[in-house]
Amino acid sequence: MQRRQFLAALPAAALAQPKPTHHWPHWRGPLQSGVAATAVPAKFTDSTNVAWRMDVPGRGFSTPVVWGEKLFLTTAVPQGAMTEPDTDRRGPGGGSGASVAHDHATMCLDRKTGKKLWEHTAVTVKPHEGYHQRYGSFASNSPITDGKYLYASFGSRGVYCYNFDGKQIWKKDHGVQMRMRLGFGEGAPPALDSGILLLKYDQESGSFLAALDATTGEEIWRAKRDEVSSWSGPYVIDYKGQKQVIVSATRRMIAYDLKSGKAIWECGGLGSNVIPQPLVFEDTVLVMSGHREPNLMAIKLGRTGDLTGTDAVVWQNQRGNAYTAAPVLHEGLYYFITDNGMVSCLDAKTGKQHYSQQRLPKPVNFKASPILAAGKLYLASEDEDVFVLKAGPAYEVLETNTMAGQSFISSPVAVDGSLYLRSRTTLFCVRA
Repeated sequence: MQRRQFLAALPAAALAQPKPTHHWPHWRGPLQSGVAATAVPAKFTDSTNVAWRMDVPGRGFSTPVVWGEKLFLTTAVPQGAMTEPDTDRRGPGGGSGASVAHDHATMCLDRKTGKKLWEHTAVTVKPHEGYHQRYGSFASNSPITDGKYLYASFGSRGVYCYNFDGKQIWKKDHGVQMRMRLGFGEGAPPALDSGILLLKYDQESGSFLAALDATTGEEIWRAKRDEVSSWSGPYVIDYKGQKQVIVSATRRMIAYDLKSGKAIWECGGLGSNVIPQPLVFEDTVLVMSGHREPNLMAIKLGRTGDLTGTDAVVWQNQRGNAYTAAPVLHEGLYYFITDNGMVSCLDAKTGKQHYSQQRLPKPVNFKASPILAAGKLYLASEDEDVFVLKAGPAYEVLETNTMAGQSFISSPVAVDGSLYLRSRTTLFCVRA
């Protein structure tokens, strides 16, 4: 991609970030699209091309973030033995882990050596509600950084701001105890733009979007939302000089004005349990759901009001949509993967299928989101394999890398030639 095209693809906040190869400030990278600004190794195992590895205490499925030489991650460490959930009471899949108090901790590592620089427990508390037994944790909200401060959200347990030396600058507790569908757990990542930190609290009732002053933690505005549980994060774009906060969910996709919190436009049409992050290509917003009544919609920007059923929806797709994993957008190609490992690539402008629901070489499952680095897609599975595909309109698997005994729920991170893979138990730095 030429430099002019590369810069045009960046969100406005990213344009101010120097040397994007050295940063991964958002869980979807410097472009917030899953695209890295550096090449990383394509061949590795759990014992080859591994510069270092670290056992991570507790349980946390948040994706790490990186700024310069520092890597940040969150986890939740139980303070005692946890009991089995009452599945009859909690519903299928949910309810695990709420039996004891947990240390909700933030860690800072030297990303080149893996040495721990500091660790702080934000709060020790027994959570009011559990999480999905296999896929949930009390540290699933990925942190975010602006290069000066780190913001670590633990959802109902509050959000905490640290400087890079580990000093807590402020904390904010919205006083909410979220009630998630079937006790599946929390995990919507925050967004950060123009000094405003955005936190989404979509739950079974009482949902809202909060905008905080990133310097002080003071609430700037709050938008009440008529929504049920969803896990997609806010996504900020700059459209013709107006910053819009796009939030996708079951009942409505809504774009809010970043400064005021007022709704600009909305559109219905997604299915339930919305998780994948929105993305923008040229003058259209791409939003996706993959649970019941799955849909992928391309919505044209520049309109106001309710766009449901209008020609503002320029194309749709209901085949092979991602349920959990976020998509990747690069050079007009929109890549996504189902939970059972079927990969698709569409033309972002027209919705035309370049390939659809292609199976990987082995039967695997996915929760981690793919990333793209130097013309290669990296897909970290639950089943110890990390697949490398050639980016482009033709489907081609380049490598199958086995990380023996590992299972990946967190998404990969690519910074300055290094690939960081966080499994359920271990953080790996892969470097040639």
